[in-house]
Amino acid sequence: MPNIENLVKRKVTGGKRKPYRGRRRRERKAQPRVVELGEQIIKKRRVRGGHIIAYVVRTNKINVATPEGVKNVKIISVISNPANRDYERRGVITKGAIVETELGRVRVTSKPSKNGALSGVLIK
Repeated sequence: MPNIENLVKRKVTGGKRKPYRGRRRRERKAQPRVVELGEQIIKKRRVRGGHIIAYVVRTNKINVATPEGVKNVKIISVISNPANRDYERRGVITKGAIVETELGRVRVTSKPSKNGALSGVLIK
């Protein structure tokens, strides 16, 4: 695959380098998908190779691993998100985020914008 960065870089002298072609579909970057707290919406999209990927857009449920087994519980709020301080205010859920549930505080262990499911473990 050709170096995509060369399509936009400048020459060493500072002159503009004109791209010899446009970007291919496989070279386009995907839109950032943030998972917000709300009524559950799961979407699917086709990716390269004809595969289908499911991703979460909004959710209010999380699968929590407990000593008794896995339970699907309701999320009350997003407490903290180490990925971005702004995400806490907006209620965005990413891997590593800490959410308040009916069972207590839970740390998210899955990537909901890639997996299509939200999983977590209880914090003691």
